[in-house]
Amino acid sequence: MSDSYRVAILGATGAVGTELLELLESRQFPLADLKLLASPRSAGRKMSFRGEELPVEPVSDRSFDNIDLVLASAGGSTSKLWAPKAVEAGAVVIDNSSAFRMQADVPLVVPEVNPEAAATHRGIIANPNCTTILMAVAVWPLHQVQPVQRIVAATYQSASGAGARAMEEVKVQSMAILQGETPKPEVFPYPLAFNLFPHNSPMTELGYCEEEMKMVKETRKIFGAPELRITATCIRVPVLRAHSEALNIEFSEPFPVEKAREILAKAAGVQLVEDWQANYFPMPIEASGRDEVLVGRIRQDISNPNGLELWLSGDQIRKGAALNAVQIAELLATKNLMKRSKPVLAS
Repeated sequence: MSDSYRVAILGATGAVGTELLELLESRQFPLADLKLLASPRSAGRKMSFRGEELPVEPVSDRSFDNIDLVLASAGGSTSKLWAPKAVEAGAVVIDNSSAFRMQADVPLVVPEVNPEAAATHRGIIANPNCTTILMAVAVWPLHQVQPVQRIVAATYQSASGAGARAMEEVKVQSMAILQGETPKPEVFPYPLAFNLFPHNSPMTELGYCEEEMKMVKETRKIFGAPELRITATCIRVPVLRAHSEALNIEFSEPFPVEKAREILAKAAGVQLVEDWQANYFPMPIEASGRDEVLVGRIRQDISNPNGLELWLSGDQIRKGAALNAVQIAELLATKNLMKRSKPVLAS
């Protein structure tokens, strides 16, 4: 990565934006300039980067002048408004919201899975949903050896998936309960401390919430397997940071457990965590702050000779969002893909 790039973070003060800032510094992304953008209420704040205090600016029509790359993590409506303007100004946008993920001409990229898709971008690249990313990193290495026929996923999703305010709400609720008080939900519809409930995204006519359908549709797109059978049940759990998933993976014929374990032990972005005697497997408390998806408890499905079971934990803010975006940016820089021949003004 010999060139340096002028980068803007849209949504710089949020949980993912803060992580993006840390990753750009720690991974030494080649920066010529860095601009921090947020809503007007966050304007004027200062954020530390490489020993300097950078100001947060309110996003405006001129914010993307002379910017090469925008890392956007400010929500779908904000991305729909500003991403086309950034592209029109000449920037490439890596968007962390759901705004463009299922748009046919916008690549949906997990660098460990489909890096080649990044080369097809026309100005916007979508970052998948956090649960989709974690599942894809764990399942893809197996799928490459023996195509997956069906995935049954159950997720255990932390407060971090709803942002910094949600994480703080769980802390406040926990203290309230321990003091004998009634917890008051604000970010979530119900108390999450000492509780769990099905994911609070809007329900679809299929009886699946939007979060569950994201896992289905996005995985099919990333894998290039539109007929792949997937079903998911997504649950909010009282964990501050890092999601976990229980996956039942079905193949067309038996997949030896030892072979799966050997493949995943060598897979990019995966850390195998298994101590069967100690009953020690991936935990969100240990996945927090880690780049890798922790995978373990790989075992034969006793109800299906062609099925494998596995358990994973991964940092939702990091690999599930910010790290994946920065890895895409590194891919663009390394492969000289920061420019595109024909822009698309996605809507």
